[in-house]
Amino acid sequence: MSPEERKAKIKAVIRVASGNFLEMYDFMVFGYYAAAIGRTFFPKDNEFTSLMYSLATFGAGYLMRPMGALILGAYIDRHGRRVGLILTLALMSVGTISIAAVPGYAVIGIAAPLLVLAGRLVQGFSAGVELGGVSVYLFEIATPGRKGFYAAWQSASQQIAVVLAASLGVALSASLTKQQMDAWGWRVPLWVGCLILPFVFFIRRSLTETDEFASRKEHPSIAAILRSIAANWPLILMGTMLVTMTTVTFYTITAYTPTFGRTELHLADRSNLLVTLCVGISNFIWLPVMGALSDKVGRRPLLIGFALLCLLTAYPALSWLVAAPSFARLLSVELWFSFIFGSYNGAMVPYLIEIMPPDVRASGFSLAFSLATALFGGFTPFIATALIEMTHNKAMPGAWLSAAALAGLIATLWSRITARAEVPSAVGETV
Repeated sequence: MSPEERKAKIKAVIRVASGNFLEMYDFMVFGYYAAAIGRTFFPKDNEFTSLMYSLATFGAGYLMRPMGALILGAYIDRHGRRVGLILTLALMSVGTISIAAVPGYAVIGIAAPLLVLAGRLVQGFSAGVELGGVSVYLFEIATPGRKGFYAAWQSASQQIAVVLAASLGVALSASLTKQQMDAWGWRVPLWVGCLILPFVFFIRRSLTETDEFASRKEHPSIAAILRSIAANWPLILMGTMLVTMTTVTFYTITAYTPTFGRTELHLADRSNLLVTLCVGISNFIWLPVMGALSDKVGRRPLLIGFALLCLLTAYPALSWLVAAPSFARLLSVELWFSFIFGSYNGAMVPYLIEIMPPDVRASGFSLAFSLATALFGGFTPFIATALIEMTHNKAMPGAWLSAAALAGLIATLWSRITARAEVPSAVGETV
């Protein structure tokens, strides 16, 4: 590849990943400040109840993802990757601005949580295909033999959002009192996201269509795409199970960490956010490294190996942490989970793209990812909090992680049978 071509590829990766960054940034901010958001938009009679309402609202956005995956995914498969990614960014901006600007419960009463919920639903609808559209775009512009490395930058861009949101949190917690953070400080990161929006629109508008999509002589109708997805339901189910481990692990080590560290481990907010910042950096390193490794050794060895690692170590690691909570132990456990997440996801994203029929690649990938996120990943903070409350065992999020790992392991072993076509990997392995 010439220097000019390499520079063009880098620019394309940055352009397409920019909106993906913003989508994850908004979701992370909501997760980090779930307690403060709960106190702002819901009645304050009971601290646990307001937190659970907030976490449920966080998860509700994910319920719209499957619908967004179907409708917007079919639109992208029909009309092109570029126009679809611009459309999803426009919808995402509506949700971002609405949540940042809504007054609290004390000001407008029940309208406050309803408006926040509406904003989350719009965000979830657009996010249903944002991740899939970005992953497919990167996969299709990749040079031969490097599709895993290119596709990994979808998830890597999200880690920049984790780092930025956590960095702002560390700075704010150091500068403001708890009362100021509850009153208005948590809105600052959301307004930062609003300020980033025009820049992201500008750079995404310059995207070109992928050669692979443009070279197709015919594009199926939206109705035909939806029929194909229905016909491939075993593949969608298997993909959903594959993604479950990714989403549960990711939201455990990012969105849930500040809440878990504060409410269960009783560590300082700044320490919890600093751990999350380190996790984002760690994820950013491992994702492209392991995506590139999957190009060399194949996807399945990494998927099987790291699903087993998570299955065997998640609960013991959390048990060790809660036995003597400390910043050092929390950081060690989270970085271990980060290594597992980055290694598994680096192989999982290109693997899931490869087994999807090309004509429904964006919609099929997005639907599988959205179902896993809607049913399991997005509700991980809510489920983990509820499990601890019901069992009085603070290590129960480890059991939830192990269950997700088991789903990923079963799906990987099942995928060779479920896939409708034998798709060669980078080293001649078939799925």
